Amino acid sequence: MPRPMMKTPEKSKNFLGSIKRLFNSLNRWRILLIVSLLLAGISSILSIISPDILSNLTDNITEGIVPRGENIQIVAEKISEAFNEDNIINSVNNIMSDDNISLEDKKELKETLIELNSSENKKDVLFSLKNDLLLKFFKEFSFEGEKISEKDQLEFIRITSEIKNYENNEEMLEVIDKFPKSIYKVVEPQMNMKKIKEIGFSLVIIFLLSALFGFVESYILATVSNNFAKSLRSSIATKINKLPLKYFDTHETGNVLSIVTNDVDTIGMQMNQSLSTLVSSLTLFIGSLIMMFITNYIMALTAIISSFLGFILMFIILGKSQKYFNQRQVELGNMNGYIEEIYSGHNVVKVYNGTEKAIEDFDELNEKLYYCNRKSSFLSGLMHPIMGFVGNFGYVAVCICGALLVMNDLISFGVIVAFMIYVRLFTNPLAQIAQAMSNLQSSVAASERVFEFLDEEEMLDESNKTKVLDKKKVKGNIEFKNVKFGYDKDRLIINDFSVSAKSGKKIAIVGPTGAGKTTMVNLLMKFYEINDGDIVIDGISTKNLTRENIHELFIMVLQDTWLFEGSIRDNIRFNKENVSDSKIWEALKTVGVDHFVKTLPGGLDAKISDDDSISQGQKQLLTIARGMIEDAPFLILDEATSNVDTRTEELVQKAMDKLTVGRTSFIIAHRLSTIKNADMILVMKDGNIIEMGDHKTLMKQQGFYSELYNSQFKK
Repeated sequence: MPRPMMKTPEKSKNFLGSIKRLFNSLNRWRILLIVSLLLAGISSILSIISPDILSNLTDNITEGIVPRGENIQIVAEKISEAFNEDNIINSVNNIMSDDNISLEDKKELKETLIELNSSENKKDVLFSLKNDLLLKFFKEFSFEGEKISEKDQLEFIRITSEIKNYENNEEMLEVIDKFPKSIYKVVEPQMNMKKIKEIGFSLVIIFLLSALFGFVESYILATVSNNFAKSLRSSIATKINKLPLKYFDTHETGNVLSIVTNDVDTIGMQMNQSLSTLVSSLTLFIGSLIMMFITNYIMALTAIISSFLGFILMFIILGKSQKYFNQRQVELGNMNGYIEEIYSGHNVVKVYNGTEKAIEDFDELNEKLYYCNRKSSFLSGLMHPIMGFVGNFGYVAVCICGALLVMNDLISFGVIVAFMIYVRLFTNPLAQIAQAMSNLQSSVAASERVFEFLDEEEMLDESNKTKVLDKKKVKGNIEFKNVKFGYDKDRLIINDFSVSAKSGKKIAIVGPTGAGKTTMVNLLMKFYEINDGDIVIDGISTKNLTRENIHELFIMVLQDTWLFEGSIRDNIRFNKENVSDSKIWEALKTVGVDHFVKTLPGGLDAKISDDDSISQGQKQLLTIARGMIEDAPFLILDEATSNVDTRTEELVQKAMDKLTVGRTSFIIAHRLSTIKNADMILVMKDGNIIEMGDHKTLMKQQGFYSELYNSQFKK
């Protein structure tokens, strides 16, 4: 099998221009898109706010798991008041006047007072007294509902006097555990559950709102992207009907199908995945950046510097991957075109033992597609591990920097917790932005192919044509006047063709392959525009008639049969609603295919399709029956009996004779025996009429027609 023509992009596509056109095409859904993207932004903003609240929650929990330092300080100050000068004097006077104190104890107190006056460390001197005497220096007091006795105060003083390093947390915690019960109750760790609940509830509300906005945004964007894909398919379907046949002569069917299916699906799917991700990621990125600087600029700089590597790699990869996304879509179209071509000619491939060559060509196309896929997927796939490494590296940097700042009392532990989340919110968007850009690249590459298709030159606009031929009033006269035509302007294949067909006459067109027989029919049906000359129907030029008007004037039965998947009834009355079953059976009987239909389960309701479930001859007979249903003044038979056997051909020929009655008929045939009864036979060669007349006249001339006719019977 020959290799299909392949289009390989020589340079990168206009990425920014294609994005602009892609978004301009979304104007119909602009409001929904704006709402969706706003919701994505709000959802991201809520996510940005949450770490700060979480930091506050962490600090409250942290405060609840460590001793209450402020209370320790207050209790210590109250107890220390017992050792100020005034209190010592008052306490000594009270002890001396107390009759219950022994003379020995009073003597000891006097000696201690003498020593106290000369000592700098009065507390140590006082602590040399007996406990009974020391207790006289303290007074019971209440704090936060707890009564702290003289004995507990004295014990507290003795315990705290053992502390050597107040900055040693482990030593402090060991000492606090030895505090008297009354004092321990007022300094023990205690969580503010009310405040913690309030903060926790606000976090839950924020997370729920963020999830709700994200859900609504995803729903709206999915709706928009699917509607946009639907709109593109509709535009493509409309465009296909406006394209000239020349386009399909020069483009592979599989490539066109790839545009309708793969490219449109790619646009819809990738838009759905990338737009919201892009907006939410940008919002998270910018918002987390701002919040980090607000919280602590030192840690913010640490996070940014550690993530800077990700920025550089992301832009390098994006710059290299776009061309592979463009080429991937092209190669996918090439492969689909080749598959469609090979599948359509599967029998030919088998008959000519072309399987091995077909597989080789397919493998070559598949290899090119694999190469583009591998490159584009590999480059876009690098984003995730690279950004994952950058994110983890940022964690480490933030934790180390945060620990140093906590040790110097510059930040609280909650700030570290908040920054660990901010780093994730900061680095994750980089990976998501990169992935979204990769998806957007696929979407842009696909949209370029779709827009190129939609920008193809259409058939001439006929909205200004007002003349209409009523098929019920048409007389049936057709005249070709000096018609010239070429598929390329520089190479004509129809040269100065002129002929007149009178109403009700049967015109046969014969000639060797490539003589221009089918081309003349295509020009008559206005599938192509003539280069020069004119075609006139009942005195009105086809240039002044719309294609639709011309098409409804003709019954056309082609050599290439076409049946769609559906019932026989629907296939016979194609595009006509008010056709009775009796009329369908009459047409089937006329062409001799009614018996076959009756043998099918369901009769007219039997389901068929354009496959091998029925023979080629039966397909041809059904298409002829379809033509009989159409009530039009002109008939075109393009090798309509070429696929039926000799006996069926005779039956069909009789049916054709009935069908041609009262109609101007054009019959293209290679079997010259089928057109002997034609009113006029046109013999074409190299785009010109070289002979003209009925069968007997042409045979008498002993010219080209006679030679063609007699060649059928040569052995």
